[in-house]
Amino acid sequence: MDSGVFDINNVEVQMTMVVKLHQLQREALPHLTYQNLEAYLTQVVWKKQLPRALHEAADDVLRINASDIVRFLSRQAITQGEKAHLEDFADLIGGF
Repeated sequence: MDSGVFDINNVEVQMTMVVKLHQLQREALPHLTYQNLEAYLTQVVWKKQLPRALHEAADDVLRINASDIVRFLSRQAITQGEKAHLEDFADLIGGF
């Protein structure tokens, strides 16, 4: 078998991600997107090192749970909110 790179661009890893995404959507996070899962993997799970084998990548993906994603998305929202201007929130607070 070809020893390619096992990251989010690998077809087998992408298929595993889709399966996990559907599971998370069905069980706890109906609005979770593929991009959210992809960001969590690249920015948290594989930030320092990519898996060396397909089974390691699949294990990493399948080990993710809803609370991991919620923590990540919460931190991401806080970080993005700190960088935003008050005008960016006009639609949420009724305008100025």
